[in-house]
Amino acid sequence: MSVQPATSYSPERETVFHVRDLARIYGEGTAAVTALAGVDLDLYAGELIVLLGASGSGKSTLLNQLGGLDSPTHGTLLYRGTNLAGFDENELTNFRRDAVGFVFQAYNLIPSLTARENVALITEICADPMAPEEALALVDLANRMDHFPAQLSGGEQQRVAIARAIAKRPAVLLCDEPTGALDVRTGITVLEAIERINEELGTLAVIITHNAILADMADRVFTLSDGRIVNTRKNARRGSVRALAW
Repeated sequence: MSVQPATSYSPERETVFHVRDLARIYGEGTAAVTALAGVDLDLYAGELIVLLGASGSGKSTLLNQLGGLDSPTHGTLLYRGTNLAGFDENELTNFRRDAVGFVFQAYNLIPSLTARENVALITEICADPMAPEEALALVDLANRMDHFPAQLSGGEQQRVAIARAIAKRPAVLLCDEPTGALDVRTGITVLEAIERINEELGTLAVIITHNAILADMADRVFTLSDGRIVNTRKNARRGSVRALAW
């Protein structure tokens, strides 16, 4: 399958993910654990989505399903109309490489490479990447691109990780607690970088957090509990990341 990169945000709001009755069960019999128990949602190009919920609510499992890191036990999972659940391993690899950028709490940078070189690892394997310098400039690190991770602050390292994720021009940016290890001021800077990518590249951005205050920065907020979406909130207008406090 050929996976298309993100395009500019369209008012037609292309459906990126169509999910119905999505379930993920680990184990069998009395040892079975239900991580997702019938999730329904549609996610659109250019949206910024926040997933809320306590530990074990199903947030990370849902993110892994969207990112092609795990397969559903049953249900419908369509990416731009194509059955993601039916992909073989090669198709999933192409999907993750070309369409999805991942940002985790851990930065996962290679210590012996500069910021520019860490980003270049991705740009060398993608079909239509931006230059590492362009990606780093988008997260305000143009003057730090030749520094090694040990020479960067935690927030700067996380922004390098974001630059690496978005250098492939992904249609989808999936962020699992991207500010969890950062202080408030640094966390705001990281969130502003994600918001900028979402707005300028038209990328669907999905952010997992435990912090309900961050919900104000989103277009829509889904709250999960026991593997189900128990509440959906739509913000008429996004709040300013800089104004958030947590």
